[in-house]
Amino acid sequence: MASSSQSWSFSFFFMASILAIISQQKVAGVFWPSPWQLAHATFYGDDTASATMGGACGYGNLFVNGYGTDTAALSSTLFNNGYACGTCYQIKCYQSKWCFTGVPFTTVTATNLCPPNWSQDSNAGGWCNPPRVHFDMAKPAFMQIAQWKAGIVPVMYRRVPCIRTGGLRFSFQGNGYWLLVYVMNVAGGGDIANMWVKGSKTGWISMTHNWGSSYQAFATLGGQPLSFRITSYTTRETIIAWNVAPANWQVGLTYGTSLNFR
Repeated sequence: MASSSQSWSFSFFFMASILAIISQQKVAGVFWPSPWQLAHATFYGDDTASATMGGACGYGNLFVNGYGTDTAALSSTLFNNGYACGTCYQIKCYQSKWCFTGVPFTTVTATNLCPPNWSQDSNAGGWCNPPRVHFDMAKPAFMQIAQWKAGIVPVMYRRVPCIRTGGLRFSFQGNGYWLLVYVMNVAGGGDIANMWVKGSKTGWISMTHNWGSSYQAFATLGGQPLSFRITSYTTRETIIAWNVAPANWQVGLTYGTSLNFR
């Protein structure tokens, strides 16, 4: 009887271990929402969000590139020298008379930097001074959670996975000897840690972080199709997008792929 019991116990724990391994494999590389934390939020620009175009991440026209008006500039504490570009946050107004009731939260993408203003106190105008965690939201995004006349409201926020339609997009700048690539429409963690480029006549060439969401390679890559290997900053998952750009690629154009992070 004891032998049968031991055998059953061994089988149970063996199966549990297998299921645990399978479960871990299923979620490997997946970014999960973070706990809610306290911060503050303001807004910039007008109802059209025209002032949010461009920005420190280099996404250019946010309407054309799929980010719309649900965006925010991050204080430098969150911005992380541009590595936070493309990250997504749920933000809800918290314990203020200006909060809209019945609105659980709005979701925004980080597309810009809210720089420090050292001429003003951190609690009186210098909202983005380190070490404050602050969101300077596009006005339409801010108006989803609070009345604009508030100016500034306390908020609760958390990092969440970015939900994107379609695959990664690569916007090319540079010249025949220098390729600068802006990576857009990144799903999952939304961010990029490392990037490599490969031509049909080269091996993998490591690209360096330039600024915002851009990576650069000092190499002669004209006349050959280009592939990219990208590692997520948050999840460390690496994906390879083969033959993203054709051999006759040009600077000033954007090339897409169906591949994206989870």
